[in-house]
Amino acid sequence: MTASGTTATPDTTAIALRRAAVQDPGRLTLLGRRLGVSGFIASAVLAVFVLSAALAPWIAPYDPDFPDLLSALSGPSAQHLLGADALGRDLLSRLMYGARITLLGPTLVILIATVVGTLLALIAAWNRGKVDTVISWVLDVLFAVPGIVFALIAVAIFGPNLPTVVVGLSIGYIPYVARVVRGAALRERGMPYVQAAWLQGQSGFGISLKQILPNVQPIVVAQAVSSLGFAVIDLAAVSFLGLGVQPPTADLGLMVKSGFDSMLRGQALEAVSAGLAIVLIVWSITVIGDRLASNARSIR
Repeated sequence: MTASGTTATPDTTAIALRRAAVQDPGRLTLLGRRLGVSGFIASAVLAVFVLSAALAPWIAPYDPDFPDLLSALSGPSAQHLLGADALGRDLLSRLMYGARITLLGPTLVILIATVVGTLLALIAAWNRGKVDTVISWVLDVLFAVPGIVFALIAVAIFGPNLPTVVVGLSIGYIPYVARVVRGAALRERGMPYVQAAWLQGQSGFGISLKQILPNVQPIVVAQAVSSLGFAVIDLAAVSFLGLGVQPPTADLGLMVKSGFDSMLRGQALEAVSAGLAIVLIVWSITVIGDRLASNARSIR
């Protein structure tokens, strides 16, 4: 018996426990999850890149854009721990500053795509019928076109710069989030607690935001983190093509491109170090995303 004198059925009790477990903020934090050895290592690697990028103005040994022609293409030394590029700029400093754009740009892409994609998914799942059909058709069209193509189209229209690439990639990543969230939201749409909230007079918009969204939040987070690794690769590819961040700004994709020219002069460290940094960032994000996805599946 409950405090009000009514009997709690097994179904309603299970639903209440499930909702309480999903909505517990502690379960959504990375520290509260069992990441395993690989997840812990990946988190440590990503933390190193994030901290070095955030603290670059204070810990970088040199100005990343300051040329020193006397040190051009020099190898690792006490003066330049990772050597210098063709203009004598310190590679370690450029890696630290380059990681800022490599992390910030894709994060903005996924943030925009997640907000828009989740909103579309909730609208489609709640209304169903013709609304769901139209939204699903739009998502299918977007899904058929790689995100990098939208970025190239945006660059062709508005010119090469980071904001343009971010907007273009965001459009391409919307269906990756929306399709997954829509499926989860449709399952929640048929749950008894949703029907109970509807009978109590709550609006569809309110139910979607206050009832359904918290229960699909682990899936939203897992999908966003999983997509982040692909966004890092796409942004680096656009920069490699010379259509994203423009010189002399430090960017890992741009460093890989300029490093190819240095390889012809016997100095491959710039391309190798920048490429390795991209690989480590993508690997760490992918591992963390897989762990989050596993946890999200266990909650469902």
